[in-house]
Amino acid sequence: MSIRKENFGKLKEDGKKATLYTMTNKNGMSVSITDFGAAIVSVKVPDKNGRIDDVTLGFPTVEGYEHTVDNFGGTIGRVANRVKGAKTVIDGKEVLLEDNDSGNTLHSGTKSYNKMFFEVEAMVEEGADSLEFSRLSPDGEQGWPGNLDVSVTFTLTDENEIIIEYFAVSDKPTAINMTNHAYFNLDGHGSGNILDHKVWINAKKFTPAGPYNVPEGVIADVSGTPMDFTSEKRIGDYIDKFCEINNFENCDYEPIAKQHGYDHNYVLDIDCKDDEVELVATCRSEKSGRKLEVYTDLPGMHFYTGNWVNPHVPVKENAKYGFWQGVCFETQHFPNACNVESFPRSVYEAGEPFDSVTVFKFVNE
Repeated sequence: MSIRKENFGKLKEDGKKATLYTMTNKNGMSVSITDFGAAIVSVKVPDKNGRIDDVTLGFPTVEGYEHTVDNFGGTIGRVANRVKGAKTVIDGKEVLLEDNDSGNTLHSGTKSYNKMFFEVEAMVEEGADSLEFSRLSPDGEQGWPGNLDVSVTFTLTDENEIIIEYFAVSDKPTAINMTNHAYFNLDGHGSGNILDHKVWINAKKFTPAGPYNVPEGVIADVSGTPMDFTSEKRIGDYIDKFCEINNFENCDYEPIAKQHGYDHNYVLDIDCKDDEVELVATCRSEKSGRKLEVYTDLPGMHFYTGNWVNPHVPVKENAKYGFWQGVCFETQHFPNACNVESFPRSVYEAGEPFDSVTVFKFVNE
């Protein structure tokens, strides 16, 4: 195992320099992460024939990450996903957030944690190297109460696992819901769309959203709908019927019509009380033979098929991105949980830690 450190460019806004850290295991798999946003920049993995490709979408330097709205690979916090009305009440006090999503808050505002610098500590061990990214989120940052100590540790193992450990604790009651926003294309980033990828999700229910994709407390069965991935199926089985961004006005299933694909929180069928990660999703490409396994201990997972990826922004290796060219598995508390009493809670008391693990494991078939 080894960790390499290199310059990753500087921000246009203030000229601050970013660093890229790369971990490599004995199989030739590598993971590169920058201290700006604790963002996964690349994941290079062998396919069934031993060919190594980068299977995540991203940018060649930090400048791309500075103003991206696609959040490629970023660590998202303090609260990921949407909060209705850009406000909530915590400990009897109204919390006002930034309206950056049609009257709501998305990912805690335009400056989520993926737009902030982290301190980095590298740990080299036999069979598993780690990078710990940490920062203090001060009381009132993004509108949230409490000084929050945050750390996100990425570990690469010789079993081709990326283990992401989240830890955060506040000195006041506050909402916490952190995730990673990596987009995966198992044929290699820039290789085309992911509609032929096959997905299984361990969830019989999802949270339908109201206006602007904000769940408001409804939980619905996936059975008999295009949302059903309890048996493995192609991502594009339903999307193929329309497959142009302007055709979805004719879509006969409203949750997909509104989002032009999948952009929904699934209610995972796991026991979140035992603090053990469980397999919650798989994604595989028959073309490359790569398979991604997703494990978590959180109650929800946002399944997003890159429906709105900007096709005009310069990206890594002069590739061309566009709609449906990467798929996200964002493990999480349910969106808007801080406003919906019936959802598993996402508000933590002072001194109560948010402590969670997500694993992305790559295998070949």
